[in-house]
Amino acid sequence: MKITREIKTAILVITSILLFIWGYSFLKGKDLFNSYKTFYVEYANVEGLAPSAPITINGLVIGKVKTITIKENGSLLVELQLNTDFPISKTSTAVIYEASLIGGKQVAIHPNYNDKVLAENNSYLVGTIQPSLTDSLGDKLSPVMVKVEKLMTSADQLISGLNTVLDAKGQADLKKTLAELSETMEQFHKVSLNANAILDENKGQLKGVVSNFNKVSSDFSKISDSLNKADLGKTVRNLNATLSKVDGLMKGLDSGKGTMGKLIKDDALYNNLEKTSKELELLLQDVRLNPTRYVNVSVFGKKNKPYVAPKDSITK
Repeated sequence: MKITREIKTAILVITSILLFIWGYSFLKGKDLFNSYKTFYVEYANVEGLAPSAPITINGLVIGKVKTITIKENGSLLVELQLNTDFPISKTSTAVIYEASLIGGKQVAIHPNYNDKVLAENNSYLVGTIQPSLTDSLGDKLSPVMVKVEKLMTSADQLISGLNTVLDAKGQADLKKTLAELSETMEQFHKVSLNANAILDENKGQLKGVVSNFNKVSSDFSKISDSLNKADLGKTVRNLNATLSKVDGLMKGLDSGKGTMGKLIKDDALYNNLEKTSKELELLLQDVRLNPTRYVNVSVFGKKNKPYVAPKDSITK
């Protein structure tokens, strides 16, 4: 069967029209030879999302954004075209996020694996927006910029104050102070050099002092060992026992027990001792003044004088 030129021309035109339709659809993000699932998401702001933007699940591209239209209430309706057999639940969310600083906005499907009810074709999903890196940096940099501005204001005030204080006289005083400080540091450097020289000259003596100190430390360690072996605990216990006995003795004296206690506490005994001592004193005085009254040495038989009590005798 011979194909005429008209049939060939018709076939070529039809093929060209189909290729044009397929290419136009492909450029719009739709492949005529694949079956797609269509979902709709409503956003208040798409953050620069453009048609043909990738749609991903866990980073895997499963479709593209087909169209973005503005509704009468000002919200934006985004049509998602998915080419996947992965089950997407009805409560899954479509999140607009920024893949990179220069990659533009994309849509990520976050499936709800606990929900077993699948979303039907041409149904609506819940849409959310994830803050971009620049937004997060902006939120974090805003307080920092406020603090930097305050710091710059304080620095400006400080510089103004310094300019006010450092007049001609202040600058001269500051230069003088710096010169004196430089001179002081130079003197300190000389003193340190002299100290190093003295240390070098007396290095041997210093070594001897250190050796003596080490010897003293060793001797002190030996003394400590000797004290440790001397059973100081037992000595302290004996001392405590002795002090306890002395304390008991002092308490007995204070309460009037025993001869010493009665001597300390008994007023009658004290008065008797005092009276006896006085009488003994008077007796010795009378012996000294009238010895012949007590020692009878008479050659001619002279009589003794009668006893006369002293004037300060005790009559009690």
